[in-house]
Amino acid sequence: MARKPARSRSEPNPLAHLACPNEDCSACNCFDAGNLSVVERIGKRKDIRRLYCSHCGQRFSERRGTLHEYTKVPNETLHRILKCLSHGCSITASADICDVDARTVQRVLRQAGPRADDFHRLHIEQQRTPVPAVQLDELHGRVCPSKKKSAARQCHG
Repeated sequence: MARKPARSRSEPNPLAHLACPNEDCSACNCFDAGNLSVVERIGKRKDIRRLYCSHCGQRFSERRGTLHEYTKVPNETLHRILKCLSHGCSITASADICDVDARTVQRVLRQAGPRADDFHRLHIEQQRTPVPAVQLDELHGRVCPSKKKSAARQCHG
């Protein structure tokens, strides 16, 4: 079998957004480290890449560690489920809108919830630096009616 020609340096790495998930690997969670290569394609439509890490020798699916792991739900449906849940729709409403079973929505929620919480906490920790300035929406506001208007109302009425 003939090998594919090497990509030029000007082309972006199609595996740049992926990293080795093996905790014992020296390149674990190192994106665009050049250690990953596509070994085979799996799935019914051969659309899922199986990757190989040259540092630790482990093979894994590109879906490992993502919301797509162990699911056959298409990307568009998964994004629609997450959008419905983020807008406050109930599990049954999200399932009805996305035309999936309620258990699928529950599974996505069970997987996405801790990830969203981790993401939120990470951004909160990054914002621990003191804020240099705060902008107020209103510079002045009234808490109680002014004395002139209340005095005028008492005189006329």
